[in-house]
Amino acid sequence: MTVVNMEGYDNLGDNPLDILEMIAGQNEWPYERSTEEEITVAVSGEWCDFHIRYFWIAEDNLLQAAGMLDMRVPEKKKTKILETINLVNERLAIGHFAIWTEDNTLMFRYSNMVNTSSDVTADTCERITDTILAESNKYYPVFQFVLWADKSPEEAIASAMLDTVGEA
Repeated sequence: MTVVNMEGYDNLGDNPLDILEMIAGQNEWPYERSTEEEITVAVSGEWCDFHIRYFWIAEDNLLQAAGMLDMRVPEKKKTKILETINLVNERLAIGHFAIWTEDNTLMFRYSNMVNTSSDVTADTCERITDTILAESNKYYPVFQFVLWADKSPEEAIASAMLDTVGEA
């Protein structure tokens, strides 16, 4: 999904966000590097645009990412969305969905703890980004069915997660 060419980037230093900045530039994704510990990248998905915020916590060797879906959860739908999040999270092997309490935005979070900063490679950053995009694109319709079609969480999952058989 992402494009990574490491040629000419032999000396990126100890901050994995330098790699993410390079990946964003190569993919021509708009990004903002607000601090040495945070970068926000805008990426187009299948259903909406995502703003992925990456955080590097050096003292813990932890790279965190939060893919913010272009979807706000109204207070009156919060209980149904939280139930949906629980059902969806049970299906995930890595990462999880949550609601960002500051503005009720739905997000997909992913954390990667490493031994040292040099353990975070371009491949690692690419996999994190691809995972966020894949899971967010996959489950976006489930949340939409609950928010806008007033489906129950179970109905939304059943409707959105249809497995097709054969080819058209």
